[in-house]
Amino acid sequence: EFDALAIPGGFEEADFYDDAFSEQFGTVIRHFNDQHKPIASICVAALAVAHSGVLKERRATTYNHPTSQRLAQLATYGVAISKDRIVVDDNIITSANPSTAMEVAFTLLEMLTSSDNTEKIKDLMGY
Repeated sequence: EFDALAIPGGFEEADFYDDAFSEQFGTVIRHFNDQHKPIASICVAALAVAHSGVLKERRATTYNHPTSQRLAQLATYGVAISKDRIVVDDNIITSANPSTAMEVAFTLLEMLTSSDNTEKIKDLMGY
């Protein structure tokens, strides 16, 4: 029993999409969404979340480098594309690139605990 699902991005060259787009992983993502548990994705991990079907007609973002086609790919899943660095749509967090990792972590921490606890942790970490 887990409280949340955190999905890091990855590289196509390392077969990230083979694993991320597997039916088994899609089942895990749908389970967390059906239980209304937080799902946090960083960078291209939003594509795995979208591939599972849970982002259809919801706001999200993904890797947004000007030379990348990942936002267009995300749109093919029926996602309402946002160009924000981090997008929270109900229980799902998506982000635009690897540099958002700490912000995503703090957003997830706040979802799981409280804003007061998150601020305390950020202070202890020097943020």
